[in-house]
Amino acid sequence: MTDLLEVKSLRKSFGPIDVLSDVSFTVPSGTVTVIIGPSGSGKTTVLRSLNALDPADAGIVRIGDVAVDFGANPSAAALRAYRAQSGMVFQQHNLFPHKTVLQNITEGPVIVQKRPRADAEADAHRLLDQVGLDAKADQYPFQLSGGQQQRVGIARALALKPKLMLFDEPTSALDPELVGEVLAVIKQLASEGWTMVIVTHEIRFAEQVADEVLFIEGGVVVERGTPADVLKNPAEARTRQFLSRLLL
Repeated sequence: MTDLLEVKSLRKSFGPIDVLSDVSFTVPSGTVTVIIGPSGSGKTTVLRSLNALDPADAGIVRIGDVAVDFGANPSAAALRAYRAQSGMVFQQHNLFPHKTVLQNITEGPVIVQKRPRADAEADAHRLLDQVGLDAKADQYPFQLSGGQQQRVGIARALALKPKLMLFDEPTSALDPELVGEVLAVIKQLASEGWTMVIVTHEIRFAEQVADEVLFIEGGVVVERGTPADVLKNPAEARTRQFLSRLLL
């Protein structure tokens, strides 16, 4: 199986604090990698580096046939080309409050990718139907529940036709009763063969959806393996300690 994502020696500091020390991993095409770890471990920084929202200080990342060497001071054009390979879904929905659901989804394809509006709207309706929200196309974000807003956020990311989907704690801002509807959409994407990297604290969800789990702490990958290995029978004492506290 070909690796869609290849991460080599990713490093990132904020001032004197080393957040990512030396992170390397690969994600085969069509698989789901879930990143777990304690608060402050660098999980979200990994995702934001992969999407170049916060470019890393050093390290080489390849998505498909597009690679960037963060240590070589890549140009703005190179970062744009690289960033276009992935779509990101955030903890907070980050929808434009003054635009309808349909407008939120078509904004990127029309403005950034210069696609015809009619084509973008047809895609948007298809994606909204996929996440169960086509009836909400003309509503505004304030008229939706948190779970519905997050599903719109997923559709918006998919509308850009990325090769890789990145999810940063996609359920952490939701009321407990709304978590399931978002996780169901992500499970459906996994079943359709989307390549995804997901940061989550939902360990039961990770068990169900992940092909591989990375446990990160202190800016390094402490342990990686299948959900059965890492979540059920971890080799590292620190992983066992983390999971025992999380699953109390």
